[in-house]
Amino acid sequence: MNFTIEQEQESDGRWLAEIPELPGVLAYGATSLEAMSKAEILALRVIAERLERSENRPFSINISIPVMA
Repeated sequence: MNFTIEQEQESDGRWLAEIPELPGVLAYGATSLEAMSKAEILALRVIAERLERSENRPFSINISIPVMA
């Protein structure tokens, strides 16, 4: 399963990063990188919790991070 991080800057200057494949995994940061890092950490925690509870079987993980232009 592949995961992507989508990001956008809010009108107040904060950055929001979200992983659409994992509902509820989104994080804010002062910078784009901070928001993406927090979302990535949260995604790994969610996946680990699901595996511990046997909600998912183990699978390969590939997180793609978009290149900043």
